[in-house]
Amino acid sequence: MIKAIERKLVVGLDIGTTNIAVLVGDILPDGIVINIIGVGSCPSRGMDKCGVNDLEAVVKCVHRAIDQAELMADCKISSVYLALSGKQITCQNEIGIVPILDEEVTEEDVENVVHTAQSVRVSDEQRILHVIPQDYDIDFQEGIKNPVGLSGVRIKAKVHIITYHHDMAKNLIKVVKNCGLRVDKLIFSGLASSYAVLTEHERELGVCLVDIGGTTMDIVVYTDGALRHTKVIPYAGNTVTSDIAYALSTQPIDAEYIKMRYGCAYSTIVSKEETLEVSIGGHYLHKLQRKKLSEVIESRYIELLHLVKHDICKLQEKLCKQGVKHHISAGIVLTGGAAKIDGLLYCAQQVFNTQVRIGQPLNITGLMDYAQEPDYATAVGLLHYGKEYRMNSSNNNITTNKNTLVSTWWKRISCWLRKEF
Repeated sequence: MIKAIERKLVVGLDIGTTNIAVLVGDILPDGIVINIIGVGSCPSRGMDKCGVNDLEAVVKCVHRAIDQAELMADCKISSVYLALSGKQITCQNEIGIVPILDEEVTEEDVENVVHTAQSVRVSDEQRILHVIPQDYDIDFQEGIKNPVGLSGVRIKAKVHIITYHHDMAKNLIKVVKNCGLRVDKLIFSGLASSYAVLTEHERELGVCLVDIGGTTMDIVVYTDGALRHTKVIPYAGNTVTSDIAYALSTQPIDAEYIKMRYGCAYSTIVSKEETLEVSIGGHYLHKLQRKKLSEVIESRYIELLHLVKHDICKLQEKLCKQGVKHHISAGIVLTGGAAKIDGLLYCAQQVFNTQVRIGQPLNITGLMDYAQEPDYATAVGLLHYGKEYRMNSSNNNITTNKNTLVSTWWKRISCWLRKEF
C-alpha cells in the first residue's frame, strides 16, 4: 500500500464514547470538495464521557477502524487529525491591541495582534486549543474581516479562544501513538462538525450548531460570520437510552437498539394503536405501545434541548450588552449520531420556536452512503480542517529566528513611541 502522505491524503479520527470513526479523504483540485475514499468504524470500548478509562480496549477499537479505512482506501495511514471533546472544554473571548508597524496593515501586524489577544492566563490544567479571530478594528473603523492593506494607527483583534484539559488530551494522543500513528492536530469536535455541516450564509445570518453524541452535546454559535461561543454539555443520547432501559427493565444494549429501530422523539405523530414486539435480551418478546416508548424518548430530548436553549439565551443576553450581533436568524442545526432519531426535527422546533434542520456533511464526494450521515459530521469536519490547515501552512511556510522576533518587537515599540509623541 502507498503511504497516505505520499498521496497527499487527509485522515480524520473521531474517538467517541459510543463509536469510533475514521475517514480518509483526497482533496480535489478545486480546494473545496473532499473525495472520501476510505471509511472505518468500530463500536467504542474503553471510553467514558469522552475520556479514556481502558487504554488497551480503546487501542484495539481504533486499530480495527484504521485497518478498515486503510483497506478501503488502499493506503497506509501514518497520521491523523484527532477530534477532542468533553466537559473540560472551555471558551473565552479576548481582545488584543497593537500599533500598526507601517502605514498599512501587513500579515505580520495581524499575527502580532492575534498573538497579543491570546496572551491570557489559563488554569494550569488547561491548554489553548484554538485561537479563532472574530473581526478587527482599525482606529475607529469596526467589524473588519480582512484588515490586510488597510491604513491606520492601531489595530484591535477580537478572538475566540478554546481550551482543553491537558491530561485528557494526553490519554487520547497516547491511544493514537499506541496504534503506531502521529497526531497532526487536535481539533474541538464541535468546531470540526461546524466546518462539515454549516454554510457560510448560515454563519453570517447567525446559527447554532448542536452536535448530539452519546455522552455530550457540543454547542457552537456563530453570529455575523464569527465564532462567538462554544460549550460542551455532559448529557446526550445515552441518557435517553438509560430512560428506555429503566422503563423496559432491560439492558442498555437492548435499549439502544430499540431506540434507534423504533424510537421517535415526537409522540404526537405516533399512533396509539401501533404495537411493537421487541426482543429483550434475546430470551423473550416484549409487547409495548410505540407511543409510550416515544413519550419516554420525547420527554428526555425536550429536557436536553432546553439545556441548549438556556445556554443560547444566556449568550444572546451577553452579546446584546456588548453591542454584538446576537440574533440566530438561520436557526438551529442538529447533527451527530443521536440526531438521527425520528421526530427530532418536530420536537426541536417546539422547543426553540425557530427553524431547525438536521445537518449532514457538505462538500464531499466519493463514499457518500457512509460519510453523508450526521454521525460522521465530526470526522468529515476533521478532513475540512486538515485541508485548510495544510493550505495555510504551505502559504505561510516562513521560518522565524530570535533576531527577527527581537527586531519586530523593537520596531513595534519605536513605531508606537513615534505615534504617541
